[in-house]
Amino acid sequence: MREVHKKIIDAVIEKAKKVCPDSLALVGIYGSVCTKEEHSRSDLDLLIVVDDDNASRFSKTFILEDEGIGYDVYCTSWEMLEGDAECGHGHISKLMDSEIVYSRDEAAAKRLEDLRQKAAEVLTSDAVIGKVFEIRDQISREYGYVAAADSIGMQRAHAAFMISLCFDAVILWNHKYFKRSGKYVFEELKGLKVPENFSENIDGIVRADSSEKLITSATKLLKSMVAFTTITSEKPAPTPETIAGAYEESFSNWRNKMYDAMERGDIFSSFMNLACLQSMMDDIGSELDIPQFNVMEDYRADDLKHNAELFDSELERFGQEYKKIGLDVLRYKDADDFIADYLKFSC
Repeated sequence: MREVHKKIIDAVIEKAKKVCPDSLALVGIYGSVCTKEEHSRSDLDLLIVVDDDNASRFSKTFILEDEGIGYDVYCTSWEMLEGDAECGHGHISKLMDSEIVYSRDEAAAKRLEDLRQKAAEVLTSDAVIGKVFEIRDQISREYGYVAAADSIGMQRAHAAFMISLCFDAVILWNHKYFKRSGKYVFEELKGLKVPENFSENIDGIVRADSSEKLITSATKLLKSMVAFTTITSEKPAPTPETIAGAYEESFSNWRNKMYDAMERGDIFSSFMNLACLQSMMDDIGSELDIPQFNVMEDYRADDLKHNAELFDSELERFGQEYKKIGLDVLRYKDADDFIADYLKFSC
């Protein structure tokens, strides 16, 4: 550790003792000082944990002109560390690796150790995969901002955040976290599982000199992330208990609306009702082992009769799944027939 860093740490501790001695719980160092990668232009990464609202009395961002180096001395609350312990991102080295140089008491040190243990447990469990799925949703939203931005400058800004989120998702998927600064991210990912063409897609974004190129690379990156974080598992076969009613519900909700849209020349309704059938099939297919339905592939905006007939053919194809398990579509010849059956008493 350089002498200037020792002076800054001593100053933080001395100020705490003078102005609010009960506020400061811990002081630690992390980053290049701890990883032995410190150089003459390294700044100082400090973990300063406070118990109350006195953070502003410690926090300071400044530049030392003799070094030409900027410093940011800011405080961390226990609540912030508790958030890090949930492993919602991959940059938790501040929590996990800080070398403690000041501890007010054993209780503060134990509280930090407990949070470290909690984070370690999350990282090694399936819970961290759930965190990755949450990050993947953020990546998808950020991709939407990339595509919708009005200028390439804003596209680049959103794409940069998208890339950062991808790094978080990849490191957590491997049940690890980043221990070093951002310039070493690719080095830390060496030997780990990463999405296909991960570096190349990121490089495509960084080098893009047009909106079209940037969106193309961002699209490739998103698709690779989705594929990378998709868990394929054996799904159960349909049973009467798990699939009964799905055919009838689809018929009830959208079938007649497709023909009504055809008669009225309503392209929008034709599109949306066909999409509803697609969504129903997707939901069932996500849970049960049935063939894939790509209802919207053959949608035609200029042929609503075709769309109505497409709905019928796809629904009947789904009806074959009923037949495979000996389940009949529940049909009655008229209301009286239904009522007679409906009002039967059963034990």
